[in-house]
Amino acid sequence: MPPYDVSQIRADFPILAHPHHADVPLIYLDNGATSQKPQVVLDAMTHFYTHTNANVHRGLHKLSEESTAAYEAVRHKVARFINAGSWREIIFTHGTTESINLVAQSWGRANLKPGHIILSTVMEHHANIVPWQLLAKELGCEVQYVNIHPDGTLDLDRVDAILRTGKVRLLTVAHVSNVLGTVNPIQQLTYMAHAVGAVILVDGAQAVSHQAVDVSALGVDFYAFSGHKMCGPTGVGVLYGRRTLLELMPPWIGGGDMIERVTLEGSTYAPPPARFEAGTPPIAEVIGLGAAIDYLTGIGMSAIHAHLSQLTAYALGWLVDVSGVHGVGRAPKRGPVVSFTMDGLHPHDIAQLLDAQGIAVRAGHHCAMPLHTALGLNATVRASLALYTNRAEIDAFAHALEELSYVYAR
Repeated sequence: MPPYDVSQIRADFPILAHPHHADVPLIYLDNGATSQKPQVVLDAMTHFYTHTNANVHRGLHKLSEESTAAYEAVRHKVARFINAGSWREIIFTHGTTESINLVAQSWGRANLKPGHIILSTVMEHHANIVPWQLLAKELGCEVQYVNIHPDGTLDLDRVDAILRTGKVRLLTVAHVSNVLGTVNPIQQLTYMAHAVGAVILVDGAQAVSHQAVDVSALGVDFYAFSGHKMCGPTGVGVLYGRRTLLELMPPWIGGGDMIERVTLEGSTYAPPPARFEAGTPPIAEVIGLGAAIDYLTGIGMSAIHAHLSQLTAYALGWLVDVSGVHGVGRAPKRGPVVSFTMDGLHPHDIAQLLDAQGIAVRAGHHCAMPLHTALGLNATVRASLALYTNRAEIDAFAHALEELSYVYAR
């Protein structure tokens, strides 16, 4: 791989060249919510709409065949990107939330019974909590949550204790916490779940943008992620599912393109992945996702990971030196997320004051209310980094916090 040139990478993202307020440049530190898009992704989607636009899988004309070929090529690309065993294990959805709901409504309904336990953690995004609560209430099973240690790491002893009850059928956990930055030991958790016959689902939304993900090495049964957090467009996501599980799962949404035969008396269904992709899919968005994968792969996930590991450590070093600022999460293995509170200012006020200086951060509970409750907090400020974040932006962010601390936290 060529040397990591963050200035060259930044030139690939048109929005970073635009001022945020008048002459104030944009410092975008809200990548945990969504990343910015490189020009190649925008061009790929524009090219589809201007040269190839047609529905997939259904037409015999040239445009439909070209559109289908481009769409299905991305499925193979995703399989290689996460090292799935087969392209048939890749299902396109509209995002991580839909991917998790698909597992809940298909695998969950077919396999969960009263008395069964769905095991999760307090650090989960709402998208990995609410679907299981809804399902458990309907089916009469139970959702239990594992707490965290003071440093933000998962209580693995408690995970083991609940798994050993023999009642857990599903362990569902984030790969990387969107608030704490904690990187959970997925391979170990997978081994623990499989040892008692449980299935594991991993929310990878905060992982795939900055580290290599190998679902085969991890051994997971399901892995969900979104395109828009990894330099791709909104409206497209991926569910990886182990083929042996997918083949036994019933459809969730019915309609065109997921069937083998339809009569007025009943229907039979296509094999995975088509069984789970009813209706017209997000074709242009899938093609944009493919362009994003090409872009990230061209830079190198190991290079991106190294850059962000160094930059996160640098940002955390700054944070501890700012008076009145209290960091949240101290896990030794963490993603590019820095969350904190500040004496004398509500997180929403901090975000607005930073925005006036061109610095975009997130403030609130970050769709992780149970985690904030466990931490004894109503809200935090979150700065989340991406492959195009540079050291000068971290310096500007830190100096802005120092000024706020000087005025408000004394």
